[in-house]
Amino acid sequence: MKTVLVTGFDPFGGDIVNPALEAVKQLEGYASDSFRVEVRELPTVFGRSIEKLRGYMEELQPDLILCVGQAGGRTDMTVERVAINVNDARIPDNASQQPIDTEVVPGGPVAYWSTLPVKALVKEMTEQGIPASVSHTAGTFVCNHIFYGLMHQLAVTGSASRGGFIHIPYLPEQAARQAGQPSMALETIVKGLRISIDAAVRYEKDIVAVGGQIS
Repeated sequence: MKTVLVTGFDPFGGDIVNPALEAVKQLEGYASDSFRVEVRELPTVFGRSIEKLRGYMEELQPDLILCVGQAGGRTDMTVERVAINVNDARIPDNASQQPIDTEVVPGGPVAYWSTLPVKALVKEMTEQGIPASVSHTAGTFVCNHIFYGLMHQLAVTGSASRGGFIHIPYLPEQAARQAGQPSMALETIVKGLRISIDAAVRYEKDIVAVGGQIS
């Protein structure tokens, strides 16, 4: 049976909730005949988040790792395609760090591709009524930081495990405090993550489908 590690960040930026953490908590114990899910929390902190993730990977030896984070302002669940080797924080993290124009891994590759079947995940979600799309930027805050750190760890250790990142919108209660911001119900996010996990386990290779963007 395969082990799937799913992570979510703690609240940041002065908020009292992070939909990523709330959603992944509801995946604890999720399983099928072919996999079981283990859920872990990550701090929204540069450096420390990668250290914690490495520890979880050593502990669980997962076959698949899915990190989840909040992207306020996005309208759908976005499966990230690429992580870049840059930290450029618009706001401080939860340890009051605000790195600007630094590398996630000094001297590391410019970028890493997700090894999840990103287009297959989007196809499966949209076919089951979950708004979803492929994203070509994970930002430059701690979400991209952990995504890059994950893929670098898999690369340097020669691991056969696969990994990637999904961004999710605000919850309605968050959007209610920020006029005009889109949101998604928690139960919809959880359903989308379950679909994504199922698809990531089932698809060894990605599908060929339109997912590009003009800008």
